[in-house]
Amino acid sequence: MQCEQMVLSGDPTGLAQDLRELVAAPEAVQEQVEEIIARVRASGDDALRFYTREYDTGGTTPSSLRVPDAELDTALARLDAPVRAGLEQAIANVTRVAQAGLQDDRTVAFDGHEVILREVPVDRAAVYVPGGRAPYPSTVVMGVITARVAGVTDIAVSSPPGADGEVNSVVLGACRLAGASAVYRMGGAQAIAALAFGTETVAPVDVIVGPGNLYVQEAKREVFGQVGIDGFAGPSDLMAIADEDADPDVLALDLLAQAEHGPGSMVVAISDCSELIEALAARIADEPETEAVLRLVSVGELEQALAIAETFAPEHLQLIGPRAEALAPQVRHAGCLFVGAASGTAFGDYIAGSNHVLPTNGAARFASALSPTHFRRGFTEVRIGAGASALAGAAAPLARAEGFELHAKSMEARIRDNGV
Repeated sequence: MQCEQMVLSGDPTGLAQDLRELVAAPEAVQEQVEEIIARVRASGDDALRFYTREYDTGGTTPSSLRVPDAELDTALARLDAPVRAGLEQAIANVTRVAQAGLQDDRTVAFDGHEVILREVPVDRAAVYVPGGRAPYPSTVVMGVITARVAGVTDIAVSSPPGADGEVNSVVLGACRLAGASAVYRMGGAQAIAALAFGTETVAPVDVIVGPGNLYVQEAKREVFGQVGIDGFAGPSDLMAIADEDADPDVLALDLLAQAEHGPGSMVVAISDCSELIEALAARIADEPETEAVLRLVSVGELEQALAIAETFAPEHLQLIGPRAEALAPQVRHAGCLFVGAASGTAFGDYIAGSNHVLPTNGAARFASALSPTHFRRGFTEVRIGAGASALAGAAAPLARAEGFELHAKSMEARIRDNGV
């Protein structure tokens, strides 16, 4: 496998931008996604079946868009024991981390009134689980369990069927084990449209989350406003910063592991140790070709590597070796940070308990990993008692300054009600 090497010769920000331009931008599929969404809104199930035959099954029509409960029970019963044990451990770990993200109601008390900060779960949520190249039962866990912890009771899973018109059986088993309410045989932008607007078979939801290719993520962006979304979560990217103490064999495996996600994925290693870069290049050269973009970057000092990472805002950021690991407190822009030689990104993909649905495409500058907050909405509860008089006296002039006389009178009416 060929892996191009790069040398930082100028501004780290410029190199980070050059790296981003090596993969397709979401705008590349916008027109096609808009057409798909419009057709699903107009034709419902018929459009879903058409696009499923066109993009997922090679002409096979799924037996039904919704997977019957009996098939989910059968898939769970047929899970290999080690696979089921791994899923159960992942469920336990993801549950613990998600629970740590919940907040109780908080009350802010004033003299004469109080404001209560409340959070409630949405009614219905959907988790998109990619298919095609590989099944992702781990994504079922990351999405469904986090929604359950958030308090959502109605959770749909959507995953594209294969050439036989069926969703992978391990994915179905994971859906039953995690507690999904409904499972649909549909993928791509058409699935996102169906979940957002509803069809004859698919009930519309309030929030859609999950990773996927550019079509899926662009579709999520297009339907935002009709529904809530977690953000832009795919294709995958990894940036590793390593010093001379990093093991090139292990680091090469970390890079190649993320490259398994295929087209659109980006994998970058950065070091100020030229020997490590050369060793990585030699090990990667022996591997089969990949459709992912791989780059090895040489810098003069690790602080430059950190500057590249902060601009790039990777989905996954690994720090390997004592000098690299010392940079951890300075990291601000990463979907998930992995510190230390033993902390391979693959652990986060499956079992560590951190969520693997992460912001990509540089969105780690402002977005966060999937958490219960994506399935909950906050609102305030206001209770005004004896403080009405003082509040009205302070706010009525502001209302009149804005030209809203009735706002002022509405508040001042409470003064009279309080006998003032």
